[in-house]
Amino acid sequence: MADNDSEKTEAPTARRKQEAREEGNIARSQDLTASMTLLATVILLNIFGMHMLTSMKLAVENMLSSQFGHNPTRPDDLNGMFAYALRIGVAGSAPLLLSIAGVTLLAAISQVGFILTGKPLMPQFSRMSPLSGFKKLFDARAGVRLVMSLAKVALIAAVAGWVIYDDLPQIMLLTELDVGPLFAASCELVYALALKLALLLVALAVFDYAFQRWQHDKDLRMTKQEVKEEMKRMEGDPLVKQRRSRVARQLAMQRIGQAVPTADVIVTNPTHFAVALKYDPKTMRAPKVVAKGADFLAMHIRQLAAANGVPIIERKELARALYANVEPGQEVPPEFYNTVAEILAYVYRIGGRKSA
Repeated sequence: MADNDSEKTEAPTARRKQEAREEGNIARSQDLTASMTLLATVILLNIFGMHMLTSMKLAVENMLSSQFGHNPTRPDDLNGMFAYALRIGVAGSAPLLLSIAGVTLLAAISQVGFILTGKPLMPQFSRMSPLSGFKKLFDARAGVRLVMSLAKVALIAAVAGWVIYDDLPQIMLLTELDVGPLFAASCELVYALALKLALLLVALAVFDYAFQRWQHDKDLRMTKQEVKEEMKRMEGDPLVKQRRSRVARQLAMQRIGQAVPTADVIVTNPTHFAVALKYDPKTMRAPKVVAKGADFLAMHIRQLAAANGVPIIERKELARALYANVEPGQEVPPEFYNTVAEILAYVYRIGGRKSA
């Protein structure tokens, strides 16, 4: 039994996951972020590549035409050329760089959500130990990562070789083209190869992310004793809760024992609910609920009423409504005035008391 309690067989609680998240211990795949960035770079280069080349061509033409001065060796001319080149470079590459940054940020947030914590940056001397670092090189997890990395390299090499072999006839025809068509055709072949490899890397990264999620949940698994301690921290000790409930019941019984004998009438459901009503026209504006109870407490109220000669009247709807809407010490709501007045008048009449 003790061995079973020490084994991590229980799923992590929500609190355990939240604490791990606050410490930066989250399930994420760096391969997925890198592959999504690579895929976005390939696609965006195909979209913005011509725009960047046009900007570079315009910058070179303007600088070679001495647009910024007659003597390019003068400091003033050099400053103007540098500012112009910088402006053209930023204008040409900004859409590409901003788009890539946006995709990278989106890929990271989609895995773990938005989290901002500095705990992973705090120095931990255990990580600086050469012995612990040497041990990590030979543990089972490092072996799995090595095997997976080698398998990825082999698969990527196989796909790249297959694509190049399939495009080999087109590659052989490139020697017959002029410079312009040669450049365009080469770009198309390179783009097709890069796109296929990027998609393959994304697919492999998705499996890696699933593995990281599984490994993270496995690392966070808890023993039965840890789950019990976690529940105690979240909900309190069950023994303390029982004592509190017992004390609360005792206090409720005392209040009922003091209030019921002074009540004018007990309205019942007849068995599930019991509500004690009292009205003193000299001190009260309206009748008040002095005690109420359900099930066991309702039975206790009826027993006290019978022992003290307090009338018990069965009014199912009124008893349910008063129990649900009025707390002890509160006045009866106006919508119940007529019904309560009829009951009190009847009780006063049978008891020989003058009704208010």
